[in-house]
Amino acid sequence: MAYTSILVEVTDRLGVITINRAEVRNAIDQTVVTEITAALDDLKDKVGCLIITGAGDKAFAAGADIAQLRDRNREDALKGINTTMFRKVEDFPAPVIAAIKGFALGGGCELAMACDIRVAGESAKFGQPEVGLGIIAGAGATYRLARLVGVGRAKELLFTARIIDAKEAERIGLVNRLVPDVDVMTEAKKLAAEILKNAPLAVRLTKWSINATLRAGEPDTAIEQLSQAVLFETEEKKKRMTDFLEKRKK
Repeated sequence: MAYTSILVEVTDRLGVITINRAEVRNAIDQTVVTEITAALDDLKDKVGCLIITGAGDKAFAAGADIAQLRDRNREDALKGINTTMFRKVEDFPAPVIAAIKGFALGGGCELAMACDIRVAGESAKFGQPEVGLGIIAGAGATYRLARLVGVGRAKELLFTARIIDAKEAERIGLVNRLVPDVDVMTEAKKLAAEILKNAPLAVRLTKWSINATLRAGEPDTAIEQLSQAVLFETEEKKKRMTDFLEKRKK
């Protein structure tokens, strides 16, 4: 398919998906979700490693498009729009590396966590600000964040909506590697090359085995979707998102 919001490249069994919406900090809207989903399907038998990144220097992905999110209702929540795509990233047969510069907030942080490995530049900032907007981090953060940084730290970040810098993210285990911004893609590709030199099927089955083991105690995603469905219909959610959008205009 012809993509309008992402770029897709394949070179020597290495795929790169770039969210190409730098003008809106690579916000994840419905088109981005649809196109990444299609790209993952197209690439699954073509690459031995995949890098996901964002265009420009300001953001990996600054979360969902708030204007679209404000208008979503309980039926949209129950569809699990982002949840389904992030699970597809997590289930992609080959290892997926997130190459992160700038903001990785909300859905952007959840997308990074769905990847297998995270390489961050010094400008990177991470957070789940959803409770400040009257909703929850409902696309995997309630279990993926705890899995990566521990339950106590995950609860603190989710309850406070705090944004942390790259150094703190590396310290708590949210980020695998921290490098200068200029080296982010170089480091991600170097890591990919280390992966690609190994037996493809062995790498694929290693990933499958790890994910299967981790999922043994994973909660049903319906819990997040039902919680989000309730919150999507509240007046507070609509007010908080409207206030956010009005402040951004000023």
